[in-house]
Amino acid sequence: MYPARPLLLDDPKREQLLQLVRAGTTPQKVAQRARIILLAAEGLPNQVIAARLGTSRPTVLLWRARFTREGVASLARDRPRPGRKPRLAPEVVQRVVETTLQTTPPAATHWTVRTMAKAQGLGRTTVHRIWRQHGLQPHRVETFKLSRDPRFVEKVRDVVGLYLDPPDKALVLSVDEKSQIQALDRTQPVLPLRPGVPARQTHDYTRHGTTTLYAALNVLDGTVIGECLPRHRSQEFIRFLRRIDRETPTDLDLHLVVDNASTHKSPPVQRWLRRHPRFHLHFTPTSSSWLNLVERWFRDITDKRIRRGTFTSVPALVAAIHDYVAHHNAAPKRFTWTKDADMILAKVEHCKAALGTPH
Repeated sequence: MYPARPLLLDDPKREQLLQLVRAGTTPQKVAQRARIILLAAEGLPNQVIAARLGTSRPTVLLWRARFTREGVASLARDRPRPGRKPRLAPEVVQRVVETTLQTTPPAATHWTVRTMAKAQGLGRTTVHRIWRQHGLQPHRVETFKLSRDPRFVEKVRDVVGLYLDPPDKALVLSVDEKSQIQALDRTQPVLPLRPGVPARQTHDYTRHGTTTLYAALNVLDGTVIGECLPRHRSQEFIRFLRRIDRETPTDLDLHLVVDNASTHKSPPVQRWLRRHPRFHLHFTPTSSSWLNLVERWFRDITDKRIRRGTFTSVPALVAAIHDYVAHHNAAPKRFTWTKDADMILAKVEHCKAALGTPH
């Protein structure tokens, strides 16, 4: 094979190439191309140029040919390259979205990525991307219940008003009972957490009895008055009211947000409230436990202390609950209510309209 002929450079072109090599602002790829041309002008074989500059012989041939045709300016230009794959046609995206929202697959309750991809002739990642862009999650379902309380609006405004604008010289307490908390003991010891392996416990368990947690959440500072009692009756509720009476400043009125359980409305409770006029009960609408802030605290104690706990007896369960209450009160977290009554009622009306119910 004969070596390539030296490139012929006049002085102006040589000076332009040298400036590209020396200038600190020249992109490295452009300086590399200029060096190829300068070495080719010295008569070095293409293979030697490639080895000296750490590139390939085809690259040397490419830029020699392009320089011969287009001159120095061609070294700074890259030829157009294929871009990213064309995006999905809008009608394809619309078809996937409408199919997801308006239909279900044969013999199934909801679409999955695989069933939708098969039905539409698309890839799974494509379907997943479309669903993510449109906020669609067919695999998820949430529950709801609309209250049929005839005084729903009145009660919502009353309770939310207490949260957002509490009365002067008074405490607002969110009160409820978490009943039938079971003292469950696993039939085998729990296997501890290890790297790559979660903690493991047997699916079967032994029941050792139950307790009921009475709790009053102070809306102002997040502290909780808690007490575990064996049963869930009016007598136990009155006993808990006495404890609230003892543990709160006597010069303040107490506004208690409670649900519509019969234990909160029984004649013994009514007689006790008449003898203690600083207590004022505010009832949430029926089927509206979400309006009672203490339910949020119940979720925390359930997730953090009760659900995965192992208790050999009811006293052990009660001790764990009281320990959690003390730990919480050492650094209480206040739950701040942010939605006003008008926002809540507007959302309920929107839900009713979607359901087409006259209630």
